Amino acid sequence: MAKSKNTSPDSRTEKKISKIKKSKQPQNKSSGLVTKKKAKIYLVKKKHGWRKLRLAIIALIWVFLIFVGGIAYIAHDLPRIDDFQGPKSRTNLILETVDGSSLGSFGVNWGNFVSIDQISPLLLQAVIAIEDTRYYKHGGMDIFGLARAVWKNITSASLREGGSTITQQLAKLAFLTPEKTFKRKIQELVLAFQLENRFSKDEILTLYLNRVYLGSGNYGVDAAAKSYFNKLPYNLSLSEAALIAGLLKAPSRFSPRRNLRGAHKRATLVLDRMTSSGFITYKDAAQAKSNPASLFLEEDTHPQNSINYGYFIDWIKSQLPSYIGSKSSVLKVQTTLDENIQKAAELALIQGLLKNSKQSVKQGAIVALSPDGAVLAMVGGKNYRKSQFNRATQALRQPGSAFKTLVYLAGIEAGLKTNDIFEDRPIEIEGWNPQNYDGKYIGSITFSDAFALSINSVAVQIGQMVGTKNIVKMAKRLGITSNLPTDASISLGTGEISLLELTAAYATLSNGGILALPHGIKNVKNRGGDTLYTRHGSGGGRVISSDVITTIKSLLSKAVTKGTGNNAQLPIQFGKTYGKTGTSQNYRDAWFIGFSNNLVTGVWIGNDDNSPMPSIMGGGLPATIWRDFMLEVFG
Repeated sequence: MAKSKNTSPDSRTEKKISKIKKSKQPQNKSSGLVTKKKAKIYLVKKKHGWRKLRLAIIALIWVFLIFVGGIAYIAHDLPRIDDFQGPKSRTNLILETVDGSSLGSFGVNWGNFVSIDQISPLLLQAVIAIEDTRYYKHGGMDIFGLARAVWKNITSASLREGGSTITQQLAKLAFLTPEKTFKRKIQELVLAFQLENRFSKDEILTLYLNRVYLGSGNYGVDAAAKSYFNKLPYNLSLSEAALIAGLLKAPSRFSPRRNLRGAHKRATLVLDRMTSSGFITYKDAAQAKSNPASLFLEEDTHPQNSINYGYFIDWIKSQLPSYIGSKSSVLKVQTTLDENIQKAAELALIQGLLKNSKQSVKQGAIVALSPDGAVLAMVGGKNYRKSQFNRATQALRQPGSAFKTLVYLAGIEAGLKTNDIFEDRPIEIEGWNPQNYDGKYIGSITFSDAFALSINSVAVQIGQMVGTKNIVKMAKRLGITSNLPTDASISLGTGEISLLELTAAYATLSNGGILALPHGIKNVKNRGGDTLYTRHGSGGGRVISSDVITTIKSLLSKAVTKGTGNNAQLPIQFGKTYGKTGTSQNYRDAWFIGFSNNLVTGVWIGNDDNSPMPSIMGGGLPATIWRDFMLEVFG
């Protein structure tokens, strides 16, 4: 029988202690080396970590220094914040009629400086709502507003909204140029912070509203309120305040003097923003939208003065740089316009259009020249306030038979006589079959009768005889600069030219063949009275011989007495009447151009959309308007 092993507690304890001691002793040399290696690696990593941190700190310090240096460089030439009231109103252009009467004064219009309590609260709210809703909450730069603008621009894939605050806008318009550069933007921010530090919010808003441009030459809310509504800024209605606030985004594009519909549309957006900002109720906005702001018209206070110089003034302003450059600041310009003739032209055109309003006739134009080309009257449309497009100078239209005068001129120079016989018959030129307006042909006809009756087939035959290139050369000799076709259709006036150009060509015929250059400026003087320009000479020299002029005038006289221009004939006491009718294809244009008693006048009737005017021909309405105008001038 085996005996069990007797193990005492003490012996077991000793064994455990012995095992623990052995476990703490290194098993071999290699395990010790691994431990030391790990420790070394840890120290190396720790050393590299401190080095990276040190390099990062140094880099941050350099970035900070460069940033501060950049800001200092950008801001070192900032202007000082001193005075904000700016210059007062200053006229830079004075226009006069030929006899010295005032046509108008033009220039920058700075309104009176008004305090915040002199501005309607509605206007203040409208400006804040549309330009800077967090104006009273930020310190010059609105982080939230900027983020919102960036997000909207990204989501719309276009630059629809800006992030500049009112303070930044004031800094820009008062001190900086409009260029879009990083340097200017930083300067704008620095100045905005300076403004916020120096002025209260109400003061900044006041300075902004007294300097900002609001369209049509008006700077500041006082100028805008008086110009557009004949009111003080404090008395503006909600719809008027919304319209003015809406101009801040694009004052030239939304100016109600040029784009009333666009200004009203923009005002609607302002009213919506005022509603969402809690300034007004939906009911207030709806009422303002249903009653949009109406413009004040200066003529309303002077009903006796109904003469509209707008088209002529715009034309003169466009001409000035070519005479004296664009550097002179204050100019006094004596023009060639005659006040009485201008009034007669406007009256004749408006009355003529009113009488024929049911005949699809919507627009017209008149120019009256002296034989040397001086513009005595210019009416470029029915209503200048509704449309500033000048149909006397800017519109290029087909003159129709009014151009045949130049075709016959080329024929006379080529040796054709007034009694030469032509056959009025159907003709064909390379597939083109021109017809007379009534579709009828009368057979044999003289050169002069064909002109008086405006026979198309004969005009085309003459054009083929003299050559279309010679017709174009004739037009150029008479001062027509528009591009003209060189095919056979030019004989029927298919080229597009302006009323002023063609009327000036007739002026050359009226004065005996001396080139009449259309002009509207007699002299220009600067602020000190020094003459910068004076017109000398009476034209561009002889371009048509006297014999040819005598012949063509006989044709023009016969066209009135026995031809299509009979409605234009003046009473015998006014002397002979010379002129020619013109009607373009499909009755889209109707003309009469003629002269008598040293006054050359062109009349055009048509529609801006080129829509036809059934039954309206040059010998009808245009000839009647021409006659009424001449009678008003000479009667």
